[in-house]
Amino acid sequence: MTRLAKKHKSEPPVPKPEDALLQTMPRELKTPISPMPIRADTMGHKWNTHDLEALDVGPTKHRIPDRISDKIALFAVKSARKPTDFFFRNKYLHRSVMLEVVAAVPGMVGALIRHIKSLQGMRHDGGWIGHLLHEAENERMHLMTWMEVGKPVLWERALIATVQSGFFALFSLLYMISPRTAHRVVGYLEEEAVTSYTHFLKEIEEGRIENVKAPEIAIAYWNLDPQTATLRDVVLAVRADEALHRDTNHHFSDRIFAGRESLFEDMEYRDNKPYIKY
Repeated sequence: MTRLAKKHKSEPPVPKPEDALLQTMPRELKTPISPMPIRADTMGHKWNTHDLEALDVGPTKHRIPDRISDKIALFAVKSARKPTDFFFRNKYLHRSVMLEVVAAVPGMVGALIRHIKSLQGMRHDGGWIGHLLHEAENERMHLMTWMEVGKPVLWERALIATVQSGFFALFSLLYMISPRTAHRVVGYLEEEAVTSYTHFLKEIEEGRIENVKAPEIAIAYWNLDPQTATLRDVVLAVRADEALHRDTNHHFSDRIFAGRESLFEDMEYRDNKPYIKY
């Protein structure tokens, strides 16, 4: 026993599995990739309440449907809101979790389908894929933020997962059949999101929801002032994001209808960067 113990001590330690993985880990994977906020001006300075309130989000802005497909899209979104109102009522934190779980789907679905079509057609996409992926990531960051603030109970999680699965299947089918209508649906969905977050703000301002300190993930993501940032500031920031998604998706739908899908000719190029179609 003694000789075996000495022999064991003289041998080099066996690397743990995690150490072996660390040794073979590419350097690029060791560099954190931080999610970027959807608005380009967000990281320029620390945002305070006054800055967020000054953003022109158009809380009552509405795209009047002028085609049958648009009217169907609006009807579908309005119909889907009714059961959400029934189940969550004034539980706006949990309602927000439901909203973001669904809202994070369209951007990823659209990007995936357009990515495959770009490969199959062996041509550029017109600059949409990056914007759609950014939208999906932004919505997912909304979800990560709300999960830090409100904790849905088991039955709410089950309901949310079921709704998301069904929406993913239906939206994927719709995007393959009519991407123009799919983006119109998202535009109207985001109109409802702006309305919901406006009501959320009212609940905070009238004292029915405590205006707690903003979670660290929100402060880092939106570059909020860490000394003063509150839940109300987070809601203002999220609402501003949703307003941008609203305008973007209505615009995408209009571009498809106009036959001008490519964004390249209308982009603003700065810093003498090369003109690359991707």
